Amino acid sequence: MRLFIAIDLPSDVRAAFTALLEELRATAPKAKWMRGENLHVTLKFLGNTDSEKVRDIAAALQQVRSAQPVSLKFQGLGFFPNERRPRVFWAGMESSDNLRPLAESVDRAMHATGFALETRPFTPHLTLARFDPPGLPPNLEAAAKARASQMFGSVVAREFHLIESKLKPTGAEYTTVQSFPFVAEN
Repeated sequence: MRLFIAIDLPSDVRAAFTALLEELRATAPKAKWMRGENLHVTLKFLGNTDSEKVRDIAAALQQVRSAQPVSLKFQGLGFFPNERRPRVFWAGMESSDNLRPLAESVDRAMHATGFALETRPFTPHLTLARFDPPGLPPNLEAAAKARASQMFGSVVAREFHLIESKLKPTGAEYTTVQSFPFVAEN
């Protein structure tokens, strides 16, 4: 199983990004565009995982808690690592201060089940497209700059999800394996 842990998007935010993706797809037809229904905020990518480990993963994730929900506000567009040779086209987000500690808690919980700790700092973003080979069509760069301050919506998240990704010729297909409320009960 190919697994990752993520925060899902509400339907209004998903609809705003789906409209954007449909509009921009023609500006970079060779890019690997995300499908609107697959958009999410990744907390930890696990990769190929033996299905026998799912029970241990779930048990560890059930212990992850935060005192408050996570607030996310999606605004602006950009490129990783930069505009000259981008590999990823992303939507930016502002998050509440507890998103990073939540991602770190998920990382530590997964480390306890045998996964490597992240070596890179957590950088919250929403992947919209990938470029292979890296390169930026001029029309996409102009469209991104024109939307640098555009708001796409917000979410207050109280749960994250363990998701299975099945790679198919038509693109990745995601299935939620289990959901985990992370806000501590009073």
